[in-house]
Amino acid sequence: MTRILNIRFASNKDLPFIVEIYNQAIRSNTATGDMDMFSIAERIDWFHKYDANNFPIYVAEINDKVIGYATLSPYREGRRAMNKIAEISFYLDYSFRGLGIGSALINHAINDCRRIGKETLLAILLDVNDESIGLLEKFNFKKWGHLPNIINFEDVKYGQFIYGLNLSST
Repeated sequence: MTRILNIRFASNKDLPFIVEIYNQAIRSNTATGDMDMFSIAERIDWFHKYDANNFPIYVAEINDKVIGYATLSPYREGRRAMNKIAEISFYLDYSFRGLGIGSALINHAINDCRRIGKETLLAILLDVNDESIGLLEKFNFKKWGHLPNIINFEDVKYGQFIYGLNLSST
């Protein structure tokens, strides 16, 4: 069976898959600062804050199965001087890691930034998330900041990195 990767904008029917993938990241304790699982109902309002023309959610699917997603979110929402900045986040179903899907999602998001008027991408992630760090660096994101020991997972402390990519110079 041929596997064809398709990346598209998320629709309402994708929310259950997005929630399950994010809950996998929560269980890892290295991919997000959230510690409590989400239900689909708890993520409906979050999901509807995104739109394809300003701050999209992209889903990656193989054979009509959602296996990952990426979001472009506002950075410091409501501050007009920052409206050309987006925060990128990306998550994969753990059984599909290492297949280039994360790279495809990031590449797709970067390429779509011109259409939606974004000039800078930020990624804010735990400093122990080596896989995501490597993926960002593959796309020339640079470490722009480090907030040491500010994340507390029940007595285990991590820092947070801020990675950035200036799209107007690429």
